Amino acid sequence: MSVLIPNISHPFSGTGKKIESKIRKALFDFSMLENIDTLAIALSGGKDSLTLLYMLNFIAGKGFKKIKLTAIHIDGEFSCGASVNRNFLKKICDDLKINIFFDNIDIDIKKTNCYSCSRERRKKIFEIAKKNNIETIAFGHHKDDNIQTLLLNLFHKGEFEGMNPLIFMENYQVKIIRPMIYVDEKEIIAFSEKNNFLKIMCKCPIGTNSKRRDIKNIIENIEKHFPNIKNNLSTSSFIYSQKKALKP
Repeated sequence: MSVLIPNISHPFSGTGKKIESKIRKALFDFSMLENIDTLAIALSGGKDSLTLLYMLNFIAGKGFKKIKLTAIHIDGEFSCGASVNRNFLKKICDDLKINIFFDNIDIDIKKTNCYSCSRERRKKIFEIAKKNNIETIAFGHHKDDNIQTLLLNLFHKGEFEGMNPLIFMENYQVKIIRPMIYVDEKEIIAFSEKNNFLKIMCKCPIGTNSKRRDIKNIIENIEKHFPNIKNNLSTSSFIYSQKKALKP
């Protein structure tokens, strides 16, 4: 049985062009591609990581140095990406001439939460990257993810801190970059709808009742009264992280 994959043409137009422009700005603003030759994309197979895969595949070598792209997919019975067929991702990566590594994690659904599951998946990704001499990993986190993380940290830990666009993980000697940190989730949804891969969803029963979901609902309610809240929080998170980085 043949596997159907998205047929995405470029140069991009409309929303795709907006996303590309924002990714280029983030890559430039935070010098994300400096001094690297190989970049791995954390590919869950959802709308965010697939959008990032297609965008970076097009952008690399066009205005930025040409780098070798790879992908890493971690699955498990309930982990994010569990509903994605490996053959589907392999076919996409083969079509783009990108090598992909597969692995899995075992999660006890009764004893886990979104944070611990995400931590285990990241740990596995870092291990694969280190084993294959890959020093930089791109994650598909977008502006909404950053804002939600900022508020989660504020409400639970009293820390005004979101996601760093670029951060070095000392324990694994790998660098994390987030090229879609300026991109709105609604733009990714529109792009994935147009290219027929929005239907790929996480099937984890925990995700639908997570604290992150609660925060997302809170932001949507605030946005009705303060339309610029997401842009303002996003900008504030960068200002805070820059000031924190300058502290001795």
